[in-house]
Amino acid sequence: MKPRIGYARVRRKAAELLEGQNSPPVSLDLVADLLGAEIREVELDDDASGILFRGNGRKVIAVNRSHHPLRKRFTIAHELGHLALHKGAEVHVDQVFRINLRDARSATAEDVEEIEANAFAANLLIPPQWIRLDLAGYTLDLENEARIDALAERYQVSKQAMIVRLTSLFSPK
Repeated sequence: MKPRIGYARVRRKAAELLEGQNSPPVSLDLVADLLGAEIREVELDDDASGILFRGNGRKVIAVNRSHHPLRKRFTIAHELGHLALHKGAEVHVDQVFRINLRDARSATAEDVEEIEANAFAANLLIPPQWIRLDLAGYTLDLENEARIDALAERYQVSKQAMIVRLTSLFSPK
């Protein structure tokens, strides 16, 4: 039996963490503060986007310094999703702490926690209620590059992320 993905829980948690923010782009620093997390840019191998450390009373999101700023925003939002939704795996070094690692496998549909963290990132960066307001009065045209580019810039996400989000929100189910 396939594990269930908690999309409703993901949407609720993202919306809860957006309280006090009313328009794009989302301040990821404010969300991190709400969750008691620090965000740090660090040197990582290119195939690692980010890492969430939890231990010794600290929560640190480490994001790959060499990645594009828009990719860093998605990675941070993804790690915030893990922090808000998942316990994390224990890692033993000299001390016990919990870790979530965002790498190339994170985008695949193999792991429920990764799927949920990606869904959380999408709901956090492009909240459905905000994008619906921005599109009120427009016919959605995914081939209107100028409109997609303007929305991507407004939300500080990649054009690809905006297209995926619009498709998931507005495609017939």
